[in-house]
Amino acid sequence: MGLEQAGFEASVLVEIDVQACNTLRLNRPTWNVQETDVKLFSAAPYRGIELLAGGVPCPPFSIAGKQLGADDERDLFPEAIRLVDEARPIAVMLENVRGFLDVGFAAYRDALKTQLKALGYVSDIKLLQASDYGVSQLRPRVVIVAVQHPYSEHFSWPRPSTEVPVPVGILLSDLMGVNGWRLTEQWVQRASAIAPTIVGGSKKHGGPDLGPTRAKKAWAQLSVDGHGIADKAPAFDFEGMPRLTTRMVARIQGFPDSWQFSGRKTAAYRQIGNAFPPPVAAAVARQLQHTIRASRRVFAIREAAA
Repeated sequence: MGLEQAGFEASVLVEIDVQACNTLRLNRPTWNVQETDVKLFSAAPYRGIELLAGGVPCPPFSIAGKQLGADDERDLFPEAIRLVDEARPIAVMLENVRGFLDVGFAAYRDALKTQLKALGYVSDIKLLQASDYGVSQLRPRVVIVAVQHPYSEHFSWPRPSTEVPVPVGILLSDLMGVNGWRLTEQWVQRASAIAPTIVGGSKKHGGPDLGPTRAKKAWAQLSVDGHGIADKAPAFDFEGMPRLTTRMVARIQGFPDSWQFSGRKTAAYRQIGNAFPPPVAAAVARQLQHTIRASRRVFAIREAAA
């Protein structure tokens, strides 16, 4: 969605999870969604595309896991490099967790940059904070950008917004009070900060909740019960701390209310919690659009002058 907002048109989307694929088809029936393991997918038919973008699985680098890196069977950076080699896009944009920048992965990062350089790309890695781009959430994410050498001189990272993100209470006031909860206004006043990082979790764990103990405590400070996800907003006479619904979590992640999620509550929550916030993706993608267009103008001027 963020890439679409930046002006890119999807040639193909590769996803292994059936519910995530259903979500993409539900919202964008014309998109070419390939429900398959990325290891079985060839990007050769798409050689010469402008952008190859993806979220590489986070568990190999997440502090919530064992941080096995290249020794983790879920490490798909080698597949990302293969796809880059096959498609030879003008630009590459990959996302991962903050743990990817840990000192223990320095050699891994260097090797990744070396591989991209061998394919003709200039790469850079940056930690972006979602709240700097309008998302009401403390969500740091690593973004890796690689641009073909002739184009790379025109790329620059997006500048953080000067606007302060909307606090959770104000952001969700209409959704929290949709059933007439009599304490909505009091809750809005208590939920006066932006959210902690939303944790999507994996299929290896139980139902949806808002993360480990530390995260639940942070949610409690916003008067949110982080032990689960609610089916609906509080009733008129509800007492205590309310739980968020999937729609509320989606809004915190930066999804518009028009975007629908396929599957039951747990499947929907995992899609939302594991997503890269669309506003952040859009901010980086707009810079890549500018890079491509500015470079092409320069190339055209040089060719005309020659």
